[in-house]
Amino acid sequence: MTRSGFISVVGRPNVGKSTLVNALVGEKVAITSPRPQTTRNTIRGVATNGDVQLVLVDTPGLHKPRNVLGERLNKLVYGSIAEADAVLFVLDAEQPIGPGDRLIAERLTESGAPVVVVVNKIDRASNEEVLAQLVRAGEWNFSAYVPISALKGDGLEPLRDELEGLMAEGPFFFPPDMHSDQPDRLLAAELVREKYLSRLREELPHSLAVVVDDIEERDNGVLYIPASVYIERPSQKGMVIGKGGELIKAVGAEARAELELLFGVPVFLDLRVKVEKDWQRKEDTLNRMGF
Repeated sequence: MTRSGFISVVGRPNVGKSTLVNALVGEKVAITSPRPQTTRNTIRGVATNGDVQLVLVDTPGLHKPRNVLGERLNKLVYGSIAEADAVLFVLDAEQPIGPGDRLIAERLTESGAPVVVVVNKIDRASNEEVLAQLVRAGEWNFSAYVPISALKGDGLEPLRDELEGLMAEGPFFFPPDMHSDQPDRLLAAELVREKYLSRLREELPHSLAVVVDDIEERDNGVLYIPASVYIERPSQKGMVIGKGGELIKAVGAEARAELELLFGVPVFLDLRVKVEKDWQRKEDTLNRMGF
């Protein structure tokens, strides 16, 4: 008999949720960066092991919203928790438990779903720090507590065992060889944004969005991917393009190489920079951009 279920992966921004989902799935399904709010959608990664399928729902980091986009991201997280069969609550071993973590813990207690707490980034913390974090988190009385390093792969098997033990009998939601239900156009847009996140400083990463409306397979076998890179002010255009177009060329080349590996065919990535004033604060613009 097969077992399966949806697991909502939650936590504050930048605790390593996307890295953990990628590690459990065994393939890159979510972009990662050291920037807070890297994840802006709920992304489902599928990890099938024998007769058990874990559908891991990577969510944006819960934070105090500063605009309409932030409010929508938080709603995505709470909606994911409400629909989950289990929750994976990620803490950072290097960061003290704060009000944001306690707020999440309170919401999870109210949800009634079984919760597995992971203390991530143990490769960067001392044994004393990890133990202290586990003791503090233990006050919440959740189902299990597992120290891990999503980046190094340490502790993933015990974590997988805990999660699989929470899954109820039922059919698989996805074919066993499927790793994500994310549309190709969304993955392409996110890969472009990931390349920018590693290169941009200060507030500009939050002002940048990438939208791919469609992917066209041309007669010569090349995938044509038009990607609109949105910014909020004309003054940001030069920063996104770079001196002599160097930055947009580097981003395009790196993203194209990864997309060609992903799709297994040549890719023509057409990047266009567009100004959409204050897009993070406008309901209609957010709707149009797919948030």
